[in-house]
Amino acid sequence: MVQSRSFADAAVELHLSQPALSSAIQVLETTIGGKLLVRTTRSFALTPEGEDFYPVALRLLVDWDGAVNDLHKRFVLREGKISIAAMPSFASNQLPSAIRKFKNNYPQVQITLNDVIAEEVVAMVRRGRVELGVSFDPGGDKRQGNEDLIFTPLFEDCFVAVLPPGHELLKLKKLSAKQLLESDFISLQAPSVVRRLIFSEFASLGLSISPAYETHQLATIGRMVANGLGVSVVPSLCQDQMLELGAHCRTLLKPTIRQQVGLITNRRYPLSAACQAMANTLQETFAGDIQS
Repeated sequence: MVQSRSFADAAVELHLSQPALSSAIQVLETTIGGKLLVRTTRSFALTPEGEDFYPVALRLLVDWDGAVNDLHKRFVLREGKISIAAMPSFASNQLPSAIRKFKNNYPQVQITLNDVIAEEVVAMVRRGRVELGVSFDPGGDKRQGNEDLIFTPLFEDCFVAVLPPGHELLKLKKLSAKQLLESDFISLQAPSVVRRLIFSEFASLGLSISPAYETHQLATIGRMVANGLGVSVVPSLCQDQMLELGAHCRTLLKPTIRQQVGLITNRRYPLSAACQAMANTLQETFAGDIQS
């Protein structure tokens, strides 16, 4: 408008009627408490205050256009950042294939992956430190602050027995808990969800576990078993990892231990467009699978 010095030309450029443009200027002048323009029947001129404000207005328009363009890029996933958390058994075995699929579709989106124990995945989502988590079902226990968490199942994991090379039970394809406990047992340390589930299922059969060794990481369990220090039970999520470490896996019966693995989000924090796309990718990749 300032460049054309014509209300008519400015209204056309802004896709407004002349009365609408005039009304918008009046509202602005009323808001700031003074005149920015001096109008005549055919043209207008800037007041001294208007002259001072004009370059500021130009910068604001440029900033506005830039901000809108940046937002557009985020919504169409041409850029953006997401932060997710996943338990190590999933992060190191299944997740990389999903990330590759996501990056093929959205190469400009940056991903920060936190591979932490299942309990910390839940805590990070609960506190809003990450938008999305992948872990076992945390349940809706209000005492643990989980009432705001949403769990979306991806698949069901069936736990397996892990044995060292040369172990006498390797001749069997399926093992019972009672048979397994005849050897030294290696367990995760409390308060692990995996540990709690295994101990609970064994106890349901009247079996008590007295671990010979305890550790924080499933990978460490795999190495200890592979070196002949004992036997263990782990999620089948990390079965390939156990084999790579030199341990052997067998189906565990009596009890059969199953647990849902899924996406964890916080109902108080809506997902960004980029993180929603990652959630969709994970669901498309793994939904309905049963690990066994």
